[in-house]
Amino acid sequence: MAFPTLSTTAADPAPAHVRGRPMDLLRLIRPMQWPKNLLVIAAPAAGGVLDQGGSVARSLVAVLAFTAASASVYAVNDVVDATADREHPTKRMRPVASGRIAPRTALTTAALAATLSAVLAGATGWATLVVVLTYLALSAGYALKLKHVAVLDIVVVATGFVLRALAGATATEVTVSSWFLLVSLFGALYLVAAKRAAEAARELIGTTRTVLAQYPREWLNQVVGVALTGALLAYAMWAFQDVGTDVFVPALAGSVGPFLVALLRYGLLVANGGGEAPERDLMTDRTLLLAGAAWATLVGVGVYAG
Repeated sequence: MAFPTLSTTAADPAPAHVRGRPMDLLRLIRPMQWPKNLLVIAAPAAGGVLDQGGSVARSLVAVLAFTAASASVYAVNDVVDATADREHPTKRMRPVASGRIAPRTALTTAALAATLSAVLAGATGWATLVVVLTYLALSAGYALKLKHVAVLDIVVVATGFVLRALAGATATEVTVSSWFLLVSLFGALYLVAAKRAAEAARELIGTTRTVLAQYPREWLNQVVGVALTGALLAYAMWAFQDVGTDVFVPALAGSVGPFLVALLRYGLLVANGGGEAPERDLMTDRTLLLAGAAWATLVGVGVYAG
């Protein structure tokens, strides 16, 4: 299989006078995807330090660092995937694929965003810088080759979410439990595997995401089930303990309920043909929003008022 390269001479169907507009640059770095970087706050929130001004400030800097890092990744991906994106019914409208942003401009934007992310991460300490640089390196490998390798395709994307959670911990010097990291890993794996299952149910095999041809639908469903079970059990083990002890906190224990509802609801959306855009489903589905609000309320009470 031949893999795409970072060519800066790709076909550019748009006239020169419509290229490089500010809105096109904004679309290049995909602001609709930025909310996922709020996962950076998960560790300091669970660690009970978001009532401290210094921790809040460092958490926000870490969020901005990952936002810039992910913007860099999106810009590189658009260059690498430009040829395949032109064959997709919606992705063909992406700035590079449509020719509204030149590949060289996209790569320059990516370099600037990566530099900004490193500066911001470094401001919170060397540990966060290492996490962000690891994310950038892993994402570069994913864009150039790993996205075409079955299993690694899913695991690498899930690892990106775990690194976000880890960045929040390093930025605020919060010690996270093994259960917290397992929740991050299995939760991310669940979302990514469900997204692949949703994509496989459509016409994407052999077009923009060729690795889907290597995934039998039954296998993807199996991974979704394993990840859901792992996420629920790991979360229950975290929620039924108080800061690593066996002390029972009713609000935290009660948060297992809405957490389970959210997992099952998202699985139902995937089974019914949704799930291809998790960020959209998580922000628009009423049941998911209500479950998320209930979960956040119970965790907040358990951690900060328990």
